[in-house]
Amino acid sequence: MTTNPVVARISTGTAPRETLATLALEQHLVIPADRRAFLHLAQRETATPEATDFFEFLAAGEAMAGERLTAFAEACGVDEIRLRTYEPLPGCQAYPAYVAWLALNAEPTDVVRALTSNFAEWGGYCATIARALRDHYGFTEEACGFFDFFAEPAPELELRATAAMQAGKVNESSVTTYSTLLKAYEASFWNTLGATP
Repeated sequence: MTTNPVVARISTGTAPRETLATLALEQHLVIPADRRAFLHLAQRETATPEATDFFEFLAAGEAMAGERLTAFAEACGVDEIRLRTYEPLPGCQAYPAYVAWLALNAEPTDVVRALTSNFAEWGGYCATIARALRDHYGFTEEACGFFDFFAEPAPELELRATAAMQAGKVNESSVTTYSTLLKAYEASFWNTLGATP
């Protein structure tokens, strides 16, 4: 059982649909922001070719995930008007804001290591949510596609991450700091989501 309280409630079908709608709305902002940050990292002068390859691959994945997000949002009752007028929650947007900070300030190889340290946990959350959307909320396969995408094993991404970390020098102290803050900001995302009415 996950220790994430929001994911735990979704897994049992006790989270209200409005929580799912807010999740969709926040992700509509997170996904394109992260994609732009990854593309910037790919273009940094200090990025090795392997790091550039990793971040371009990651950005392409964000684009594919964004395409799948629309069906989830529609299943939650989110329409175009609500998307345009939605006011984001600061606690949810702290994570992509920090990813953008990393894109501007951190060494690309260090960011590779910091990001990958959190992939398994995020993938686990997505797998749990995807199952719950089918079992408890009656969502279609298409509406679950966003979470299915992140829940699937990504051996090619892992290979690219390994190549990037082997090609560049990793500053372990910086990586520890970056990883700790990324985990804290992701926790902020879920805690903020869980506190919404």
